[in-house]
Amino acid sequence: MEISAFLLPKDQVAFITSSISMLEAMQQLEEHYYSAIPIIDDNNKYVGTLAEGDLLWKLKNTEGLSFENMGEVKVSDIQRHVHNESVEINAQMEDMLTLAADQNFVPVVDSTGVFLGIIRRKDIIEYYTRNIMD
Repeated sequence: MEISAFLLPKDQVAFITSSISMLEAMQQLEEHYYSAIPIIDDNNKYVGTLAEGDLLWKLKNTEGLSFENMGEVKVSDIQRHVHNESVEINAQMEDMLTLAADQNFVPVVDSTGVFLGIIRRKDIIEYYTRNIMD
């Protein structure tokens, strides 16, 4: 089965751009109750995922960085410790199980890398649970 049937489209997903500040990213994570959020560039291409831990490590390991000046640090300057692999929209659901084991969500892109949305781990697990029970 193609993954497009499980796609949560971009317009229903919170995401950030790599040009926003660390403070803005933290606010987005908090507002949406996310522990990680997709990052896209100015051309709408998926470039990675920012996790809460990435923010904490940046705060801990950057001398002089505090909550007061986090607005001066760009998301693009934050090292990401986890690589959330993306898949193309024409991938099969069978390709998703390995990714779902390590990722809360799987970013979905078109053939040029443009971010289309995500597939949640919950949806992948439900798909496999239904098929095992059949």
